[in-house]
Amino acid sequence: MASVPEEKPPRPGEALMTEAERRVAADQRAASERRKQALNLQRENILSQRTSNPARRTALAAALSEIEAQISALE
Repeated sequence: MASVPEEKPPRPGEALMTEAERRVAADQRAASERRKQALNLQRENILSQRTSNPARRTALAAALSEIEAQISALE
């Protein structure tokens, strides 16, 4: 006997959306998650770098604050 796949309940606000609108919303969520993941990888890379050069350290601190601002803007 074949089982029928269960449909997930719609997210809030999606109940009145067409299938195409739901697909676009899902694509936008996925793109946002990919962007957030890329920013987190960049953040981890900056945090892992060690340097004794003061100019380089200042540049890394500036880059880190910029990336963290972008991450907080996505949330």
